[in-house]
Amino acid sequence: MTATSPSAARASLGRSPRSLSTWLDSVTARVTMYRLVLIALLVVVAAALVTSAAGLIAYEPLAILANGAAVVVATLVSNRLFALVFRVRPHTESSLVTALILLLLFQPSLTTLSVGAVALAGVIASASKYLLAVRGRHVVNPAAFAAVVISVALPAAFPGWWVGAPALLPVVLVAALVILHRTRKLPLGAVFVVVATVGVTLAGLSFGSSLSAALSAAVLSSPIVFFAGFMLTEPLTLPPRRWQQLALAVVVGVLFAVPFHFGPLYGTYELALVIGNILAFAVGQRRGVRLEFVERRRLSPSSWELSFRPRKPIRFQAGQYLELGLPHSGADTRGQRRTFSIVSPPSERDVVRFGIKTADRSSSFKTRLLDLDPGERVTGTLVGGDFLLPRDESVPLLLVAGGIGITPFVSHLRDVQARSASTDAVVIYSVSTSDEAAYLDELPLGGRLRGVLLAPESPSALPAGWTYGGSGPLTADLLQSTVPDAGSRRAYVAGSPRLVSGVRRILRSSGVKRVVTDAFTGY
Repeated sequence: MTATSPSAARASLGRSPRSLSTWLDSVTARVTMYRLVLIALLVVVAAALVTSAAGLIAYEPLAILANGAAVVVATLVSNRLFALVFRVRPHTESSLVTALILLLLFQPSLTTLSVGAVALAGVIASASKYLLAVRGRHVVNPAAFAAVVISVALPAAFPGWWVGAPALLPVVLVAALVILHRTRKLPLGAVFVVVATVGVTLAGLSFGSSLSAALSAAVLSSPIVFFAGFMLTEPLTLPPRRWQQLALAVVVGVLFAVPFHFGPLYGTYELALVIGNILAFAVGQRRGVRLEFVERRRLSPSSWELSFRPRKPIRFQAGQYLELGLPHSGADTRGQRRTFSIVSPPSERDVVRFGIKTADRSSSFKTRLLDLDPGERVTGTLVGGDFLLPRDESVPLLLVAGGIGITPFVSHLRDVQARSASTDAVVIYSVSTSDEAAYLDELPLGGRLRGVLLAPESPSALPAGWTYGGSGPLTADLLQSTVPDAGSRRAYVAGSPRLVSGVRRILRSSGVKRVVTDAFTGY
């Protein structure tokens, strides 16, 4: 998913007050997802040290520090060694995230068994990233897999998930909510929390606890919230579709709470996640994507289209995205992986295209991407997304985009035209200036497809099927005048979180009942 121009959103689409959600997006978008999770984990560990020093949890600060040092060193060193063997660039932040999760799972003490077990878990987790991976995709969560192995091999050092201590819950809750909000996985987390809480409560009742005691144990003394925010949402182990992710949350939530065993494996929190990971892998992108760079072309003064030739045809649906991995030296805080909406239709089997927005100070990733030479290769690790048009072609649609946020709609419209579908759709396309209207000249519309351009000035010419709707901003009155039947249409909105928030508010006030959104963050 490529980012929508903030200036375009302000210039022509509905303005909305800066909400807490929008503010949180603007703050967290300054760092990569890995760094955000790492910061959140460091905050949780700091809170653990403070509560430990205050006597609110049963573990000594020195034991936490000793176990932390052991697992961090073991994980970092082993990861670098495996990276040398497999001739890949080590991902330091990923290793630190794994190490800190393991620290919060294994009960810290100053015994040789405790320190050695958590260090060994770090080595096992590092190994799993290379040995239990298929072309860049983790089969299982590394920390959970390491915890399962230790619980079987060293039962005396089994994971205690001490991060579920009541004193840590406020900090863990805030950190988990930030992560779930940034990843747009709040529904996933909520479903898991509800299922797991109900399951743990019922399990407590079956053992004779009172309802209040069982519910209190589920909410205050179990790692349900940490599990939802830091473990279940690990991106490389999730299935690609939202309904699959929600189904996964239900399955893992049940396994989290219900006692079970398979031979020597007894039901644990970590085993529940590993089983869920395996099920997710079975329905997800089971092979990596290899792409060979073909060419770039300028779309507007600040946007480009990049074309790649896949080694094997890529299976995707119009409106979905592909995550690209591009290791490069001097990578900044925005990382070496990024998701981009695919602009080519699924019928184009021999090429896949992306439209990207550049800025005065682009990320090191985009800078390297734009410096690719023909024939250079990049990898894709995930095809996914639920920004899909309804299968029922009789449903009338309203598609709203700002700036380069037009990209998923380009794929939609090209797919509709390639299939000669009878889709009834109105496209509202907002840009900061007319020359920033990427893809406009390549989207002639007709029949039941028409477009409305919002820009500060009217362009000298518009493609067939397009009209000039004014300079904006988009208001309920403007929407009513350009799309009188908006209330009867299903709306799709793509762009920055602030753009999505403002447009959704306008659509709701205009009687639109169904709004599907795709908010781009992290750029």
